Amino acid sequence: MSTAMNFSSKSFKPRPPDKGAFPLDHFGECSAFKERFMECLRESGYESGACRQRAMAYLECRMERQLMANEPLEKLGFKDLIDEKSEEKREKF
Repeated sequence: MSTAMNFSSKSFKPRPPDKGAFPLDHFGECSAFKERFMECLRESGYESGACRQRAMAYLECRMERQLMANEPLEKLGFKDLIDEKSEEKREKF
């Protein structure tokens, strides 16, 4: 009795990620933002919710330097932080 399995009946078809590929930050253009985010994660016991402002700043840096596609920050899950910023601006006036 043969114990060999036949895997040829199904072929694996890779598919790209939903958001597509994005270039690595080879020149360290956003490394300061990344380091601040990572420092925040370490200090908060890796509680990512506590570091959302820094995550948003890091993603903004990547978008400004074309290291990722421009996406509205609301679509990336930062709508509440954007609303807070706009409320603070209104309070200053």
